[in-house]
Amino acid sequence: MGFSPIPLDDFKTNSLLKPFSANLFSGFTRLCKGLVVVLVCGYIAVQIFPSVITYVALIPARTIPFGWNLITAGYIEQTIHGVLSSTIGLLFIGKLLEPIWGSREFFKFIFIINFLTSVCVFITAISLYYVTMQENYLYMPLSGFSGVLSGLLVGVKQIIPDQEISPLKVKAKWLPSFLLLLAIVVSFFTVEPATYLPILIFGTYIGWIYLRYFQRKQETGFKGDPSDEFAFSTFFPEFIRPVIDPMASIFDRLLCGRSEASSDVRGYTVGSAPLPGSDPIEATRRRERGARALEERLATDRLIVAGAKSKTDEPERDATDNV
Repeated sequence: MGFSPIPLDDFKTNSLLKPFSANLFSGFTRLCKGLVVVLVCGYIAVQIFPSVITYVALIPARTIPFGWNLITAGYIEQTIHGVLSSTIGLLFIGKLLEPIWGSREFFKFIFIINFLTSVCVFITAISLYYVTMQENYLYMPLSGFSGVLSGLLVGVKQIIPDQEISPLKVKAKWLPSFLLLLAIVVSFFTVEPATYLPILIFGTYIGWIYLRYFQRKQETGFKGDPSDEFAFSTFFPEFIRPVIDPMASIFDRLLCGRSEASSDVRGYTVGSAPLPGSDPIEATRRRERGARALEERLATDRLIVAGAKSKTDEPERDATDNV
């Protein structure tokens, strides 16, 4: 009976890749996995029963009788690349944000961003129709999870702004800006940019508004993140910020009732009492917790890989002896 030895190099490569790949695709939260099932099932349903898109996608002319599509549209992907990008993005971003925010807050964020993005897209489509009188703005089916993903990227910007994303060699704070810039550039070469560009823009902006002014911190009960590092102008290059800041401060006062009068301490005080969410120290602590959580996760991943590698040392020696 012949014996065909396994090449030592191949054995070592396979032994190292298995724990690495298993670790890379592990640790996804149950909530994210459940949402992925919803996205995949929605895509399959639309492919098998195309007429379903009429009831679940956002079609502005039919939103009044079918008001639920303001919620369902965000979970319906019409293309294979859409469902793949949404699935991968949700799993990996959720792996970072959900342990820091908590499952309840993470789901709340997704629901709010999805619903408000759909409302803004609906209003935009109606406005474009009255401006251009083109009926395609009323009847094009709008859907996709990209608005929520762009909002989640704003969360990554807030938590780990200075963390470099290794494949892209870009700091996390620039991810939302680069996504929007790429979408705007692509829109010049596509037939219907209105099907995705407003979703990305509103998802990013609403995600920032929620995190900036309304997200409640479990530790302190404060709301928002008024730090300069998370200001609206940080989405733009530094040379444009002197122009953006005055305009942003106007909307800041009009929409949110925040005043820059006490900007010396950046405390947003009324009399002697600070407004909720006005503690810049808390914002710094939150970013430190995010960076620390990321470092702990990476350290754990390295330990798992090292432990798995040590377990393969003995089989390697046995294989070498057999050779």
